[in-house]
Amino acid sequence: MLNSKAGQIIQGRLEGCKVHLGPQALPELYEQGYFGRPRGKGLELSLVEGAYLLDRSRVRILQEGEEIDFQAFFQVASSLEKGFEFRYVVYKDLRERGYYVQPGRPDFRVYPRGGHPGKGPAEFYVLVISERNPLPLKEIMQSVRLAGQMRKRLMLAIVDEESDITFYEGRERSMTGMMIDLEYGGQATLLEDRVVLWDIEASRLLHENGFYGKPVGERLQLSLVESAYLLEKGKIQLADRKGEPVDLPTLVAQAEQIDEDFGLKFAAYKDLREKRLVVKTGFKFGTHFRVYKQVQGTKKAPHSEYLVHAISPDHVFMPPVLSRAVRLAHSVRKQMVFAYSDDGIGYLEIKRLKP
Repeated sequence: MLNSKAGQIIQGRLEGCKVHLGPQALPELYEQGYFGRPRGKGLELSLVEGAYLLDRSRVRILQEGEEIDFQAFFQVASSLEKGFEFRYVVYKDLRERGYYVQPGRPDFRVYPRGGHPGKGPAEFYVLVISERNPLPLKEIMQSVRLAGQMRKRLMLAIVDEESDITFYEGRERSMTGMMIDLEYGGQATLLEDRVVLWDIEASRLLHENGFYGKPVGERLQLSLVESAYLLEKGKIQLADRKGEPVDLPTLVAQAEQIDEDFGLKFAAYKDLREKRLVVKTGFKFGTHFRVYKQVQGTKKAPHSEYLVHAISPDHVFMPPVLSRAVRLAHSVRKQMVFAYSDDGIGYLEIKRLKP
C-alpha cells in the first residue's frame, strides 16, 4: 500500500535489529503506508520492513556509516533474526496482496482490506513456519489462545522450500452433537481385536440409534474403543472366549498392547460421545475418527462433518504431515480437528485459508 507517486528516498541507519529513520519518514512511510512505528520524532522499522522498503528503493540504509545494498542487508538481517528469510517472504506476499501488515506477536498483525492501524483492529495474528521446522502443539495453542484473547484470528503461514506459502487458520473448536444416550446393551465376547455383541435386538438398536459397530449378519461387531466406552457405561457385559468376565482395566490393557494410540483415542472418543456426537473409525481418511453431529438411521447415513485425530499434549507436528491431513479433509468436505488432553479434552481445528 505505497503511495502511487514516487517519493524521496529516505535515509536510515541499521542499529541492532531495527532501522531508524528521521522525521521525514513519518509522512512518507507511516502516514501513507503504515510502515514501522513512530519513535520520538522519527520512525523505527523492523528488519523485514527495512528489507521490503530497501528492495523497493524507498529507503537507503547505512550500517556503521556505510551504505549497504539489499543483498548485504538481507544477509545481515538473517544473521540477526532467526527465521528472518521466512518472515520476509510472508510479509512481502501479504503486502503485495494489498494488506497493511505490522510486526507483532507471534510474528505479524494483518489488518482487513479497507482497514489500517488507527482506523480499526487487526483481523489476524500471523505465525510464520518453515515446512522443515517441527511445530509443537504447545506453540500453536499459545498463539491460538493469544489470538482468541485479543479477539483475533490466527493465520499460520507455512513457507515451503521454494518459498511458496500455504495459509491456514488455527482455532479452538467447540464440539457438540445432537444424539441421545442409549439405555440398551447385552452380553458380548472379546475376541482378538474386536468384540461381538450377541443380543440381536440390542445389536440392531445400538447400530440404528447410536451408529455403534458394524453388523455382521444380525449381530454387531464393535471396535475396542467402542467396547471400552460401552463397558464403562455399563451398556455391555464383557467376557473372554472362555466365558471369564473382562473388566475395563483388563480390556484397556489388552487394547494398549494392540494399539499404541488406544489411550489417546479412548479419551477423545469418550469426550466426543459425551458431547452427543457419533464417532466412527477414520481409517479410510488416515485419521483416528470421522465424527457426525447426528445420525438418524443408518440406511442413508449423512456425510460426517469432522475428521478427528487424537494427539498427546506434547505432540510435535511436521508441517508436510499437517498439510496432507488438512488437504485431505478439505477434499472430502470435512473439517480437520485435533483432539488433545489439556485438563480435559481440547480441540484444535486447522483449515485452509485464502487471504
